[in-house]
Amino acid sequence: PKHEANSGRILKMKQKILIVDDEPDALELLEINLKGAGYDVLTAHDGAEALKKTRDHLPNLLILDLMLPEVDGLEVCKILRRDQRTSGIPILMLTAKAGEMDRVLGLELGADDYVTKPFSPRELAARVKAALRRINTGTGSGVERSVLSFKHVRIDIGAHIVSVDDVPIELTSIEFDLLRALAENRGRVLSREQ
Repeated sequence: PKHEANSGRILKMKQKILIVDDEPDALELLEINLKGAGYDVLTAHDGAEALKKTRDHLPNLLILDLMLPEVDGLEVCKILRRDQRTSGIPILMLTAKAGEMDRVLGLELGADDYVTKPFSPRELAARVKAALRRINTGTGSGVERSVLSFKHVRIDIGAHIVSVDDVPIELTSIEFDLLRALAENRGRVLSREQ
């Protein structure tokens, strides 16, 4: 969800989850349960759409079916892990393939967790929450990621992502740190050292 101009206050943003599954019933079940748990949910029906939506929206977590049309889930996982902008997004593989080799391959290609179908929606929601907690805080404290937001600019401190009108902007780490310092000290004069 978009936030109004708020004088630079730190906000707690809803976590954005992209669900990728070519089975409409599974997609709807996941979407309903995760929206009910308070997440902002996006959906995709195939691997190509998943890649595009991931790059366009930079979700906080991806639930990815293994067997997809266009580009399969393993290939989507590999492509996202090679891209610097998407490499840190947690990926939860969701599939009917329950064999040990399938699970091992999914985890070796970069999935953070692996859930087999049929699944319990409550267990899946708990795994999503745990994955987001690990990635967002690095400490497991359960605190949501801090975001600075001004009219058209959004600075996601935890993910080191800056976006203008929801379009991510590439910055060096020094540029990011400078922008963050200026945003956090809005209205104050800072010395060169600060």
